[in-house]
Amino acid sequence: MFPVLLDLTDRRTVVIGGGAVGARKVSALLAVGAAVCVVDPRGALTLPPEVVHIGEAYRAEHLEGAAVAFACATPEVNAQVVVDAKKRGVWVNAASSPHEGDFTLPAVVRRGEFTLAVNTGGASPALARRVRERLEAEYDAAFGEWVRVLAELRAEVLARVPDEARRRELLDGFADWSWLERLRTEGVGPVREAMLARL
Repeated sequence: MFPVLLDLTDRRTVVIGGGAVGARKVSALLAVGAAVCVVDPRGALTLPPEVVHIGEAYRAEHLEGAAVAFACATPEVNAQVVVDAKKRGVWVNAASSPHEGDFTLPAVVRRGEFTLAVNTGGASPALARRVRERLEAEYDAAFGEWVRVLAELRAEVLARVPDEARRRELLDGFADWSWLERLRTEGVGPVREAMLARL
């Protein structure tokens, strides 16, 4: 499998099946700004207002214009979604048989713009989840703040430091773990100012 992070901002994504698995996919897709459509014949689904709900049984036509599809219904419906998606060139993930689809989903830790993905190639989703839980403790909210500050400082360094070697030295230095520890104890403001003072 080729690891990749997709930008699905405003891209049409179709989730077939509105149960617990489908609901988790919907939440994750909304968090990254995707345009989400859920196909499920149950009419009483509770979905966020920005989600389009098609309250009918799945048909191949529901995949038209989709960037990706998530088959989260019964195994039989999921198998048909995979066939239809592949015919249309739509990347598909099949919850009931991940290896039948085009991609699998890793266990993910997100801290702002920082993303860690853990995958066992389908061998043990439970192990991937446990590794994710361990990483969540190590890479806390302060880590996400550090990444945000690094992004700000990178722009400053590129704008203000003409010498390439000096730029590299500064950016490498700002990525030292000691800055994270300072951020945890001193807070974002003082650390940002200390970094800027190095320029």
